[in-house]
Amino acid sequence: MPQPVEEEQQVQEHILYPLECFLFGEDPSDGLQKLEHKNYGSSSQQCGRVFKEGETVYSCRDCAIDPTCVLCMDCFQNSVHKGHRYKMHASSGGGFCDCGDLEAWKTGPCCSQHDLELQERAQTLFQVLLCYITDLMVWEEGDELSEEMKMNENTYYCVLYNDEHHSYDQVIYALQRAISCDHNEAHTHTALIDKEGRRAVKRGTLRTCQQVKDLIRSNSEHITQQALRVEILHSAVMAHQTFALRLGAWLQQIIGYSVGFRQVFCQVALEPGADSDKPCLISRLMLHDARLYKGARKVIHELIFCSLLMETEYKKQFAMKFTEHYKQLQEDFISDDHERNISVTALSVQIFTVPTLARQLIEEGSVIKVIIDTVMEMLREHLDNNQRFHFQGYNSDKFFRVQVIFHDLRYILISKPTTWTEQLRGKFLEGFSAFLGLLNCMQGMEEVKRQFGQHIEVEPEWEAGFSIQIQLRHILSMFQDWCSSDERVLLLAFQECHRALLRCTNQPFHSEPTDSYMCKHILHKRPYKVSQEPVSIHLPITRLLTLSNTSLISCVCVCFFYLFIFFFKEHLDFSAFAEHPLRCVVLAAEVSAEMWRRNGLSLVSQVYYYQDVKCRDEMFDKDIIMLQIAASKMDPNHFLMLILLRFELFEVFNGNCSSKDQDLLKQWNRLTEEMLNLLIVIVGERYVPGISNVTKQDVTMREVIHLLCIEPMAHSSLVKGLPENESHETGLESVIAKVATFKKPGVSGHGLYELKKECLKEFNPFFYHYTKSQHSKAEDAQKKRRAQDGSDKALRPPVPPPFAPAFSSIVRLLCCDVFIHVLRRVLQRAVEERCTLWSEAMIQRALHLVGQALIEEKTQLEASNVDEVSFDFSHKARSMSLCLSLTLKKKRGGGGRMKKWIYSMLLTCAPHTLYFFQDRKRKAEAAKLHRQKIMAQMSAMQKNFIETHKMLYDNVPESGSQGEMFCLLKHYCGILGPQQGVCPADWEALTCILCQEEQEVQAQAPAMVLTACVQRSTVLTQYRGKTLSTKGSYPLFMPPDLAVGTHTGSCGHVMHATCWQKYFEAVQNTTRNRLHAELIIDLENGEYMCPLCKSLCNTVVPLIPLEPSKLNYESAKLVGEVLTLPRWIQIVVARIKGLRPAQRAGDESKHCSVLVRPKYSSSITEMLVVCATTVHRVGLQTAPNELCPHVPVMTWNTCAYTIQAIENMLQEEGKALFGSLQNRQLSGLKAVVQFSAVQRLKSSQTVTQKHFTDMLAVLVPVPDTEGTLSVLEVDFFHLLVGLVLSIPALYQEENVDLQPSAISTAYNHLHLVQLLTMAHITWCICAPRHLSLSLMSHRLRTSVSGSMMADRVRRGVLPFLRCAALFFNCLTGVPPPEALSSTADSPDSHLPLLCSYLALPCNLFQLFQEHRDTVTPLIQRWCGNEAILKALKGEINIVRYPRKRNRLIDLPEDYSVLLNQASHFKCPKSSDDERKHPTLCLFCGTMLCSQSPCCHVQLDGEEVGACTAHAASCGAGVGMFLRVRECEIVLMASRTRGSTYPAPYLDDYGETDPQLGRGNPLHLCPERYKKLQQLWQQHCILEEIARSLEVLNVMFAFEWQML
Repeated sequence: MPQPVEEEQQVQEHILYPLECFLFGEDPSDGLQKLEHKNYGSSSQQCGRVFKEGETVYSCRDCAIDPTCVLCMDCFQNSVHKGHRYKMHASSGGGFCDCGDLEAWKTGPCCSQHDLELQERAQTLFQVLLCYITDLMVWEEGDELSEEMKMNENTYYCVLYNDEHHSYDQVIYALQRAISCDHNEAHTHTALIDKEGRRAVKRGTLRTCQQVKDLIRSNSEHITQQALRVEILHSAVMAHQTFALRLGAWLQQIIGYSVGFRQVFCQVALEPGADSDKPCLISRLMLHDARLYKGARKVIHELIFCSLLMETEYKKQFAMKFTEHYKQLQEDFISDDHERNISVTALSVQIFTVPTLARQLIEEGSVIKVIIDTVMEMLREHLDNNQRFHFQGYNSDKFFRVQVIFHDLRYILISKPTTWTEQLRGKFLEGFSAFLGLLNCMQGMEEVKRQFGQHIEVEPEWEAGFSIQIQLRHILSMFQDWCSSDERVLLLAFQECHRALLRCTNQPFHSEPTDSYMCKHILHKRPYKVSQEPVSIHLPITRLLTLSNTSLISCVCVCFFYLFIFFFKEHLDFSAFAEHPLRCVVLAAEVSAEMWRRNGLSLVSQVYYYQDVKCRDEMFDKDIIMLQIAASKMDPNHFLMLILLRFELFEVFNGNCSSKDQDLLKQWNRLTEEMLNLLIVIVGERYVPGISNVTKQDVTMREVIHLLCIEPMAHSSLVKGLPENESHETGLESVIAKVATFKKPGVSGHGLYELKKECLKEFNPFFYHYTKSQHSKAEDAQKKRRAQDGSDKALRPPVPPPFAPAFSSIVRLLCCDVFIHVLRRVLQRAVEERCTLWSEAMIQRALHLVGQALIEEKTQLEASNVDEVSFDFSHKARSMSLCLSLTLKKKRGGGGRMKKWIYSMLLTCAPHTLYFFQDRKRKAEAAKLHRQKIMAQMSAMQKNFIETHKMLYDNVPESGSQGEMFCLLKHYCGILGPQQGVCPADWEALTCILCQEEQEVQAQAPAMVLTACVQRSTVLTQYRGKTLSTKGSYPLFMPPDLAVGTHTGSCGHVMHATCWQKYFEAVQNTTRNRLHAELIIDLENGEYMCPLCKSLCNTVVPLIPLEPSKLNYESAKLVGEVLTLPRWIQIVVARIKGLRPAQRAGDESKHCSVLVRPKYSSSITEMLVVCATTVHRVGLQTAPNELCPHVPVMTWNTCAYTIQAIENMLQEEGKALFGSLQNRQLSGLKAVVQFSAVQRLKSSQTVTQKHFTDMLAVLVPVPDTEGTLSVLEVDFFHLLVGLVLSIPALYQEENVDLQPSAISTAYNHLHLVQLLTMAHITWCICAPRHLSLSLMSHRLRTSVSGSMMADRVRRGVLPFLRCAALFFNCLTGVPPPEALSSTADSPDSHLPLLCSYLALPCNLFQLFQEHRDTVTPLIQRWCGNEAILKALKGEINIVRYPRKRNRLIDLPEDYSVLLNQASHFKCPKSSDDERKHPTLCLFCGTMLCSQSPCCHVQLDGEEVGACTAHAASCGAGVGMFLRVRECEIVLMASRTRGSTYPAPYLDDYGETDPQLGRGNPLHLCPERYKKLQQLWQQHCILEEIARSLEVLNVMFAFEWQML
């Protein structure tokens, strides 16, 4: 059977090549070459690149006509838009690049690349091929092939198609039972079906295929009640369909050669059929699109993109065909189950967003009416008997697909016309009438009625209605924009809208009008109570009349005048316009008063969205505007009486209503608060273009000010709090710099905007867009800020802009009789004793209204003469002056803060009303003078007392005076050798974090332990990806490249060993029952969370008391004269020889008779075993075995590696070697070193002696030692730690407990350090050059005085000496010199101090001079090793010192560079162009294909993803990856655990952008990237994952191993 590559070659040679020859009339290459030299056809500057799913696209916020106009990466990089404000996001597939489309861009329509010459035509060939493709694509199961297309073979295929109803597992289940295949084969079939859309799962006779078909349908139908789509196709049909798709891809290539080819293809595709009833070829393909499988759809759509949509003239014709079949296409899409991005209906965005094309479709195709009629047809089933929508029990999937149609209506209306024609007016108004028909079905839909007595049993459906409202939000404003662009259209549209409103019959009155009396005013209205009768929150037609746009509101009076002239013969009743909006506002108030709590959460949710930023501009805001319109035209007393009636407070304020029911009284109070709040809004909210002389920018600025009054906010939070226009813009960027200052973020969090001080005066505590919680937070925040600034704390009303002339009469509400009456009643209740009909919030609102009225009166007085001002609030306020005074006196409603301000305002407006206030002011001033007099007397008495007892103060000594200080003479000693310093006291009394009991760390006391985490690490590796095996010299000898180490870290928290054991058992028992607990902690590997800080741990380190050294300096000096380095080597080698017979005699029992020393308590020795076993198990990834000879070696290795990691971290961060570690880090390091030093007590001494012998043989000749490694093959510091910690074993024998003396220990340490330092220096000299042995020996024998050589040695040996100093400091406790705790000098300048601390000469080369006779043969031995010779010849890789410090890879500053790399990323194991997830390893820079089956590999018998497999080799199981298209970091610590982490890229507002949701340009934040690096270098990735998962409370497990 031929392979795919061979098949493609045969198709190219035997079919496509002849077709090309026919097309060009000669060899295709010659024909193409001629076309390149000739100027045939017209040129095109359109790019037309078809986007793949996941490909990054760009939109210019400054130049794009609308957000759907996008550029591909290449065009964007070569365009002027790169320097503009742009957004980027991942394409969902199906669109194409708009570069070159003049109608898509305001400026810069073309990039610098597109100027391709186009070529000839071939109509006959295209006609035949397109007919062939169409016939095969629209093939039905029962169709017959023509005779010339049939084949002799009589076989069939059972073809299974993709759908979105069945899951992977369900399809696999059905296939396994239908075709008897294993799971892997069924999974392969399923994956290909999901990718291509269909697959032949069985080949055979018609009967066998039919049996398989029946089995697949039956096995799938009983799972989801819907069978999989299965067809039986003849093998000839299958072959022809496969080839037809290949021809489609070939045609794309051919028509790309020339404009002429493309135009001919368009003509053929749009040419009407021979039969008048038969549509054109492209129409047939579109109408059959829902029946096509995924692969066929993709080819057809791409063919349309690169042909019909690239030619302006043919694009218009195609758009007409698309509009003609629009209804049928949408019906097919709604009944289909595939996503929209692979549906032909998705082409609407390419058609309807072109302004000229949209105009043509409106004029010639009535596209607005077509779209709306399609929506109505889809929603007709949801109409009730009153022809209003009722969505109870709707199909959510189908309803979601219907909502998508609204996008097309929005696309059509994106660009309003600048020039109107009669035809355009007629067709637009026709569409507008159809739109009003849709709104008529929404007007009053889903009415609610207050539930009494019993709670509602079934929550009514409400999401569907608001979903439509959200979809129509921008469409409504777009219709208004279109109407506002032509005065005639505006009047006709207003007329239609009013007629539609009159035809609505929802929420009618059921009673006759009655008269209501208040303050000698009569209101004649029909009674209606929101709390008792049905009410709807959906009033789209009513709100459409408000005409909230600037230009529309300026015409509102003209429209109402038009209605008055042509439709009414009597006074126009504006209260009718206000009726329904007022009902909605009252409904929201009653819900807030908890009067509707028995109606369930559905109503609460509706009211929430009614006032939420997503809907408020077309719901709540429009209702307020309509109320303002009514208030400007109605008598103010009648308007307020109407409000009182609808709030059901009329009788309460008339004094005819009383009750002792506390719930009813609370409701009245709450309703009064809401009613007063509504008055504040109607009078004070003037920031609407047309209501007052403000711009949209002023409106946005005020919104931003009030958002920032709540708290400083990030840019994204501000954007979420602002309404978006149809282009998804909020206008924030144009105003934010004027009102706020930006504070850049640190290494965490995000940048914040803080309100400027000069904008605080604009704060309105009763801002109408505040929620209840926002109002409270804003009020508290402003009080605190004003207290900090020392400014006036009174939250006075801001001075509003004046009303426009048409609305200036609204202010009459503030001085009408009913308003004064309402305020007087509210204030009277506040001062009455035992009155419950008031609240603090009510008084606050009343005082705010008083302030508004005073500001309005002051403003009018300042603008005009006193005689011309008719606003007389201060005059009428005399009747409530006493109440106001008493209220302020009791400081109710914040009266204490408002007192001074109200007093000054009243003084300005009407001095004669201030009798009560002046009297109170006189009393207050008298009290103030009295307090000042008392304070002066107290101050005088205090001074007199001090003078009388002056001697008491003079005799008090000053703390820290020089007379009390003692000068301490500090004499510093080293840490090694005969001058070893004194060890201070060790552990102090420690407190257990579990039982809170204190205990000192003692050898025979119960064990105290530190929580710890042991993990494998590659932080220091020099060869990433290298693995270590115990079959060689590892783990006894750590290679110098530090390929994989074992790190032990601790959070520093102490527990009793018994307390920890109880806690650990409890964790084991409780965590097993927790959901997805394995994602947080691995119980099988002994993991747990620290009880205090929740750090991840997997063992404990026992605290070992440090034995103070008792060194006799005189004896040590005498011993030193004898125990020189050569003598020490002789003694040690002799000791090793003496141990050999004992070792051989005890081989049989060395693992079974382990000497347990009584030096430490049993609990300490038990914890030694626990910790050592964990280190051994984790470090070698092996089963626990405390008798393994590698156990002590791994404890030494983890000690050495942990110290090296800490030294590397300090060096990287530029910190001092000592004094820079946190207490927890230092405590953990000391504990690890002391544990490693005493662990040998639980190991076989024979094994330890053998380890020491093998390690020492690397440095000095040891008899009877074979296979000695060279200094090239070992890490010097690991070797030092192993030798120092194992040398005490030389003094111990079976049944004899001997310990080296303090003097012996000091000289052992000193000579080991000297030997290893000389070996290290030798290698530093040898490694940089390929020196012969004789030349190297000659240089060492003479002198090495070159500055370059000295500098190389100094830099090479410095990390080793730093690590040694840390090690011996933790081992012996001798304090370092203070200079090593300073960061003022560079680390290189600390070398003399380190040498002094380690008892080494400051000039390290003196070691070779002092021990010339001893070291010369050793150097010859070191350098004569075969491995050394190969390294010097360059035959093997060597590690040069100092080692390279590992860092995370360098990332580009601009994130779009990474996106560009990801867009060009090709999976190495896949040839298709399906969306991939490019993921970048931050350790090594490798780009991986994650979450894709193509890159799954087997790891230890388990299938894992590319990232998991890479982390196993690159990071020893730990990984840090950047998912480029998602812009997020993924941390991995094992196959089953991982978490996301914010990427180090921030936008200009200091925020990250996960999933590129906002699309703002991103730039690298070095501080955050450095924090990521510290997270890795400090081995905190595992801890970060555990903490993040603990916080997230994982509900659904993510398969991290498949990443």
